[in-house]
This record gives sequence, structure tokens and C-alpha cells, in this order.
Amino acid sequence: MAVVNSVASPAPSRARRAGALTGVSLGYFMVLLDTTVLSVAEPDLAASLHTSMAGLQWATTGYTVVFAALLLSAGAAADRFGADRVFRTGTSVFALASLLSALAPNLGALLVLRAVSGAAAAACVPASMALIARLYPQPAARARAISVWAAVSGAAVAAGPIAGGALVEASGWRAVFLVNAPLGLVVLALTWGRAVRCPRGGNRVDWPAQTAAVVVLALLTDVLIAAGAGAWVRTAWSAGGLGIAVTVFTVLERRSQAPVVNRTLLRSAPVRAGLLAGAVTNFALSGALFVLPLLLQRERHLSALETGLAFLPLTVPFVANPPLTGRIVTHTGPRPPILGGLALLTAGGTVLAGTVFAEGAYVWLAVGLLLTGFGISFILPALVAAVIGAAPPGTAGSVGGLLNAIRQIGATFGVALMGTAAAADTGWSLLLSGGLCAVAWLAFALTPGSASR
Repeated sequence: MAVVNSVASPAPSRARRAGALTGVSLGYFMVLLDTTVLSVAEPDLAASLHTSMAGLQWATTGYTVVFAALLLSAGAAADRFGADRVFRTGTSVFALASLLSALAPNLGALLVLRAVSGAAAAACVPASMALIARLYPQPAARARAISVWAAVSGAAVAAGPIAGGALVEASGWRAVFLVNAPLGLVVLALTWGRAVRCPRGGNRVDWPAQTAAVVVLALLTDVLIAAGAGAWVRTAWSAGGLGIAVTVFTVLERRSQAPVVNRTLLRSAPVRAGLLAGAVTNFALSGALFVLPLLLQRERHLSALETGLAFLPLTVPFVANPPLTGRIVTHTGPRPPILGGLALLTAGGTVLAGTVFAEGAYVWLAVGLLLTGFGISFILPALVAAVIGAAPPGTAGSVGGLLNAIRQIGATFGVALMGTAAAADTGWSLLLSGGLCAVAWLAFALTPGSASR
């Protein structure tokens, strides 16, 4: 029987592994593209669906709320049900939800579909890492494969605003969701077959506690959005529901044999400092991608495509800078690029805010965007090394999932809080971003143990 099994399940060829890696990387590209491609479509979406600033905020955060909360357990789910099954299911649901989003008749339907897309995205990301580990069991080959997978994230961030602008110019906001359907089919074709099959494991997922975590984050987001809109009755109801949801989540977590949040990780000061840096980084990125397109299109009268091109100083460093950051981390450890990146984010937010307040020329916006882009592209590759290096032994997978979840929570709050501040003046929202980055820099700089290589 052992001989039969070995013949039936031969090691995949180099070409087959390369094709599967391409598919897994494109799946990650698809998920990340959806976080940026919608940004330049916001004014057209608002006009088409007759929605307010709060509605626009939920069109973006409806995706990131579910994405963030489910990332806390998605890795365990991938291990339990098989990473290949979870990845393909997530890809299929994501592509279908995106296609239906293009047909959404109203804002309510779009929000539901965005939430479904967020759940599917959460299924794809940890599962893709497990698939890479299965395809490339040798550490050196796996490291090269992960670098390819990670580089795709930079390409997705860079392509999102420009692709979104071109699609909106051609066919309106609905077109930005159509690109995921054919892309999803390509991903499924490339990842089909024995080469990417993974065994099922015994990890447990506490679904009641996980559901409570989604409700907590959703209600907290609604409190922020409703308060920013001056909807005080809704704010009060959401705040009351939030209190109940937090209580339920706390009780379930204490009783759970498979907690959603690994509390051991949160006892580590270096881990907490790294998580704060990750949250603030995504806060700055997603907040800027939300408020600046509204400024550029409504006040400076740029077209959707011109808006996408205007973001090039922000997005190009995501493609060009990670290799340099990798070499710096190799020689100095993760601390210098993280501190340097947070300093650049602080400067970038300040320059952007000053330009908006002074109604300055685009060249100054470009400077602020360039500082922000280099800051983020220095931080994110180094942050993974810093947080995993600071985590207790045997918790690398858990801390990686927690870092991704915290980053998406930061993105959610960035849209909610910066969108609220932008209702008064976009400059205040950008100043808020710069201030939080300064706080994160100080916290990371003063935390003992965050300098390890």
C-alpha cells in the first residue's frame, strides 16, 4: 500500500509548483486589489447609489471588518479543513461575491456582498501561506517562494488605484468588481490538482466566540461612523449593543478551549509595540486612500483615471522598495526600517495635511504621498520579522495571524476616523494620521526588546 500511495502522489514537478505558486500569489493579489481598487470609485458610487459619507465608509469597512475579525481564526480553519479546500472555497466565493457586487441594486445589498467578500478573503490569506509551505518544504526554496508571494502585495497596491480609475472612466464604479471573476477562474485553474492538496488537521475553531468577535468589531465601527455623522440615536443603540457583545465575547473567550485571541502573545511588550505599528500603518494607508480621492475629484476636479495616476508616488514604493528593506533587515534587524518608516509616515501625514490646509499645488501632495509610500514599504516587510521574532517559541503562526488581523482593524478604523475628520476638513484627517504614527514611533522606540534581529 505504501508503494501505491507513493506512485499515486508523486512530488510535483518544478513547473507544476511554479504554476501553483502563481495561482496562490494571484489569489493574494485579488484579495489585496479589492482593498484599494474601490478608492477612486467612491464619488461615482456615492452619486449612483445616492449615499452619504457614512454609506461610503461602510462600503469600504464592510469588507475590512469581516476580513479582520475572521483572520483571527482563519489559520486554524485552514489547518482543520485542509488549506487547499479553504483556499479554493474562499477564492470561489470571493469571485462570485465580487460579480454580484457589480450588480448590487442598492447600498444595503452592496454592504452584504462586501461582508461576504471579506469572509472569503480571510479564508484565502492564511491558507495561501500553508499551501506555499506544502509546495516548498525546503526552507531556502520556501523563502524564495514567500518573497514572490509577498511581492505580489506591492503590485496589487500599486495597480489598485490606476486600474480602478481606468475602469471607472470606462464603465462606472460597478466595473471595479468585474475584474475579480475572471481572475478567480485563473486562480482556481492554476491551483487545481494533487500538487496543492493538504491534509486535514485537528485544530479547533470556536465559532461562537469568532462570531462574537465579528459583531464586536462591526458595532465598534458603527459607533465611530454614526458619531461622526452626528446620528446620536444610532450611536447610542450601537454603543449599547457593543457593550453586550463585548460581554458575550469575554465570557465565551474565558470558557473556550480554542480562544480566538492568544492572550499569551499580548503579554509580550515587543509584540504589542509591533501590533500597534502594524495597526497605525494600515490606518494611514487605508485612511489616505479613502479621503484623498474625494478631495482630488470633488474639490480639485480630477477624473477617476487622473486620481489613480495621482496616487503613483504613494504606490510605486510598494513595488520598488521591499528588496531594499529585506537587505536592511538582514544586516541590521527590523528595528531601523520600522522606526524610519514610522518617521516617514509622520512626515508624510504632516506634509499632506499642510498642503490641504494651504490648498497647495499637487507637487506637495506628491511629496507627502511619496514619504507615506516609502514609510509603509519600509515598515511592513520588517514588521513581520520583528513580531515573529518577539513572539514566544511555537507561536509564529498565531502571531502572524494576529498581526494581519490587527492591520485590517487599523484599516477599518482609518476609514472610520479619517472619514469622520474629513467631514470637517481633509487636512484634519491627515494630521490625525501623522499624529498617530508619531505615537507609534515613540511606543516602538521605548519598548525594550523590540530591537532583536
